[in-house]
Amino acid sequence: MPSVIVASDVSIVRRGIISALDEPGMVVKEASSGKEVLDLVAAVSPDLVLADMQIGNMGGMAICMELRLEESYGHLPHVGVILLLDRRADVFLARRSGANGWLIKPLDPLRLRAAVKAVSSGDSYLDPSYEPLPSTSLPTASSGGK
Repeated sequence: MPSVIVASDVSIVRRGIISALDEPGMVVKEASSGKEVLDLVAAVSPDLVLADMQIGNMGGMAICMELRLEESYGHLPHVGVILLLDRRADVFLARRSGANGWLIKPLDPLRLRAAVKAVSSGDSYLDPSYEPLPSTSLPTASSGGK
C-alpha cells in the first residue's frame, strides 16, 4: 500500500480524501501548507502527494514545481504528485508543473482511488472530465429537424 500526503488548507477536503482512501495498510499524512508538504516529504519519503491547487501562500502547482526542483538537485526522492484542480482551465498549469496526474473537483472516491493506484504504480492519471464533451448532432434548419 502506498504512503500518501494529503495537502489542503481546508480540513474538510483533507478529511474527505482520507475517508475515500481509507483501507488497511494505507499510510496517510496531512499537511495544511506547502511548507508542511516539503518537510513531510523530506521526513517520510511518501509514494505520493495529493495537493490542492489552492492552498494559501504555496498551492499545488508551486508544491509540485518545488518537489521537482529538489528532486533534480538530488535533495529529495521522486514523489508522485496528483493535483486537485478547481476548474478545467487549471489542467494547463498541472501539465506545466510536472504533476503525474490531476483530478478536477468535485472529487469522487472512484476517480480518487483510480488516480492514486495509477500514480503510485508509476503511471499517470489524467482526469478525463477535463476533456471536451462529445458533440451531439443538433438538428439544423436545412435538415428539417431530422
